[in-house]
Amino acid sequence: MELVSQNQCFGGTQSVYRHRSEVCGGEMTFGLFLPPQAGNRPVPLLWYLSGLTCTHENAMTKAGLQRHAAEHGLALVFPDTSPRGEGVADDQAYDLGQGAGFYVNATQKPWSRHFRMYDYIVSELPDLLMAELPLSGVHGITGHSMGGHGALTIAFRNPAQFRSVSAFAPIVNPTRSDWGRKQFSAYLGDDEAHWVEYDACLLLAERGWAGEILIDQGATDQFLEQLRPEAMASLIAERRQPGVLRMQAGYDHSYYFVASFGEDHVRWHAERLNAA
Repeated sequence: MELVSQNQCFGGTQSVYRHRSEVCGGEMTFGLFLPPQAGNRPVPLLWYLSGLTCTHENAMTKAGLQRHAAEHGLALVFPDTSPRGEGVADDQAYDLGQGAGFYVNATQKPWSRHFRMYDYIVSELPDLLMAELPLSGVHGITGHSMGGHGALTIAFRNPAQFRSVSAFAPIVNPTRSDWGRKQFSAYLGDDEAHWVEYDACLLLAERGWAGEILIDQGATDQFLEQLRPEAMASLIAERRQPGVLRMQAGYDHSYYFVASFGEDHVRWHAERLNAA
């Protein structure tokens, strides 16, 4: 881990690191907030996965989560949304290629060489963080939009690793959305049987989730047709799944929405992670 920058923040430290990723075949950058409590004891870690076009920096500077994390003694990690750099495949569209990794392991060329964000989030980056930082090994995960999709699918597939899961305006049913079908076809191929493990609704229907789920969705979100919150709400009711999907009147898809409900999500995770 190479330290790029570090600033004092709410009694803790907000740092940016970069490192060589074997999984993604290049250099990756991430943000890391350590609360003041980390000076005395290992602390739980809350993952925040960002959405389309974002880097590690968007949520780190716009979501305002550090103040709440410091209050509850949680570390925060803000990974990038894709591999980047010279030689990494890209596309002119904003929703494919660099900045749009969709937290999958690509199997199709030219994406398969670098776009292995699922393994990066589930295996490589956790191993690096646990080896280098004062973390307790108790993890929760959240995210926004494409990152909400990533948070839900990764948690549902790895319940022993992630104790809590929430999301802001997630893409919950990408196999039935243009934000999903386009990308999955490119990254995973046209056989839709390979898409199932990256669809939160399909995973929840098949595997369930032992804990609770918290989802916030802006009622005036300009991307509601892509996000399909009604599919998740119906599934939660049908399965009698503990959890809540809150439609927030007047809120859109922006980081103003994330910042407005970030305190709720950090507190919600802290109650579950600090009790573990």
